[in-house]
Amino acid sequence: MIDRPINRLRPICYYTGLVVLVLNALQVLPILTSVLYAEWPIALAFTASLCIAALVAAVLMLLGTRERFARLTFGEGMVVAAGSWFLCMLLSALPYYFSGNYLSYLDTCFDVMSGLTTTGLTLIQDLDHVSNGINMWRHLLTFVGGQGMVVLALTFLTKGQSGAYRMYVGEAKDEKLFPNAVTTARRIWQISLIYLAVGTAALTVSALLAGMPLDRAFLHGLWTYMSAWSTGGFAPMSQNILYYHSTLLELVTVVFFVIGSFNFALHHAVLSGNARELRKNIETVTFSVTLTVTVLLCTLGLMKDGVYPDAMAMFRKGFYQLISGHTTTGFMTIYAKQFYYEWGDIALFAITLAMLFGGSASSTAGGFKGMRTGILFTALKGEVRRMVLPESRVREQKYHHIRDIVLTDTVIKNAALIVILYLATFSIGTLAGLLAGFPLSMAAFESASATGNVGLSIGVTTAAMPAFLKVVYIAIMWLARLEFLSVFALISYVVRKAAQVCKRKPYSL
Repeated sequence: MIDRPINRLRPICYYTGLVVLVLNALQVLPILTSVLYAEWPIALAFTASLCIAALVAAVLMLLGTRERFARLTFGEGMVVAAGSWFLCMLLSALPYYFSGNYLSYLDTCFDVMSGLTTTGLTLIQDLDHVSNGINMWRHLLTFVGGQGMVVLALTFLTKGQSGAYRMYVGEAKDEKLFPNAVTTARRIWQISLIYLAVGTAALTVSALLAGMPLDRAFLHGLWTYMSAWSTGGFAPMSQNILYYHSTLLELVTVVFFVIGSFNFALHHAVLSGNARELRKNIETVTFSVTLTVTVLLCTLGLMKDGVYPDAMAMFRKGFYQLISGHTTTGFMTIYAKQFYYEWGDIALFAITLAMLFGGSASSTAGGFKGMRTGILFTALKGEVRRMVLPESRVREQKYHHIRDIVLTDTVIKNAALIVILYLATFSIGTLAGLLAGFPLSMAAFESASATGNVGLSIGVTTAAMPAFLKVVYIAIMWLARLEFLSVFALISYVVRKAAQVCKRKPYSL
């Protein structure tokens, strides 16, 4: 008779294999792109990578076949989510490694995790001459990572399969647009694909007007949209958005990365006809307040140091970087070292704060999230009211997100716990940067970018940085994107299983 621990491992193996299979099946698209542009070595690299990933996925799914319909617990759902992300990082890095555009396998893993977590920090070499196939894969990973690879895998499940919601929650999403998690996942992808068509068209036209030929304009429009919507920060060229020297293209990207940073439940409400939710929702209200405060701080700092000569330059260089950081997108219209040598302490403080605030919960964005910031501010306001008003005038506190929700101690505690974990992670990343020899302002800026899954760089992230710092940033991006708990669940699961194996007595002969 098979013991229970082995039985419980089977559904974990099955669902992990499913996520690996679905994500890596997307390598067909860069293969087709490579064939179209006669990039035969790259097409071969993707084909080999796809075969390896399919073999790993098949083994995992076969190991779990007998109990693939077993009901996952919440802890097991989190293990599947975190484990899938880590395994997909290792497998999705193979095309990068085979391409020769990276100095080491660690660098390829860094870029895959950066893409999947929609961070946008990169270690790729000679980006301006990278193949179309590799660029397609970079931006596909970012696009899928924004929505969630588990969310993508759930769209291929039947409505009756159990465990779907537990995997969905494990990917740091808890919005149920519909009672069924599979239907919710499909709606998320419907929303994203609607915007994909509109955004790609708008950015293709912008690139055409910037002087690019049609096929390049389309590819750059597609790739730039994928990064903008997923608040990812990757771009086809090393100069990022500065490469295009187009005010129109910059404005279009702002539109899409701002709406990309909004909660999918908010998108669903607006597309369903409830446009009033835009001005009532706690996250849009919070975003408006924190954006205003950080923009004022940033502008004050830039004006104090006389960095930019006029309002247009201030908008294209100052405001663009600030809102790109606040939405955790990471698009840049300046060079990385300009942050350190030109911006000054006040402006750097403002953009570091903006990166930590981040976008909305259950969106493609990172950071504390507007939901938690709004909840904590509402709780603080309520405590002040309790101290200064008679007890008879103190009312039950509520906040508005799609509907009015009672603000309970549990909600406040959960929000505070995640914010504390973000701050602790940011501190660890800053310390790692200091140990690597970088000044405090550079170490803190880059740590905030990794912790908030942003992608703005002050010049720390290069292939020459110490290997230990690359590993620290990979861990930070992974932890922050999945909001800690599912990664902690995976670590706990592995430790417990290892302890069980160590306690077993060897068979006697």
